[in-house]
Amino acid sequence: MSKNDNSRIKTVAQNRKARHDYFILDAFECGIVLTGTEIKSVRNGNLNLKDSYASLENGELWLFGVHISPYEKGTYYNHEPERDRKLLMHKHELIRLRSKIREKGLTLVPLSVYIKDNRRAKVELALVKGRTSHDKRDMIADRDAKRTIARAVRGKGHYDED
Repeated sequence: MSKNDNSRIKTVAQNRKARHDYFILDAFECGIVLTGTEIKSVRNGNLNLKDSYASLENGELWLFGVHISPYEKGTYYNHEPERDRKLLMHKHELIRLRSKIREKGLTLVPLSVYIKDNRRAKVELALVKGRTSHDKRDMIADRDAKRTIARAVRGKGHYDED
C-alpha cells in the first residue's frame, strides 16, 4: 500500500476567480490555524475565498479576507467570521517565499481549501502575477477555439453521411 492510497482529500472551497485573474507561477500547500467552531464550519463547507489574499508579516504568513460562517450549533464561543488567520509553513519555505514576493507585482492568493486525510485543513496558496484584460481575452479566445475543435472531432464520427 503506497502513501498516495492513504491520502484522501476533500475539497471544501475553490477560488475559481483567481485562476481567471492571475498567472499562477508557483503553488504551495500550507496548514491553517483554526478554532474549534471554525474547523466544524469548514468541514460543512461554509467558507468563501472571494477577495482573499495572504501576506508575510513579521516573519509569519497570514491569510486575510477569508469568510468562514459562524458554526450554527456554536455557542457564545463562536468565532469571528472574517478574522485574520495564521498559515503554517516550514521556515525554509517562508524564506524562499519572501524572496519571491519581493519581486515586483507578485501576490499570494489562496486557490483552494481542503481537508486532508479527514483530519487537517490545508490551504493551497499560489504565487501569482496579475493578468491584464488583454491577457484575459486571449485566454477566453483560446479556450473557445479548443472547445470548437473538440466538438468537431467528437462530432465527426457520430454522423452517417450518405
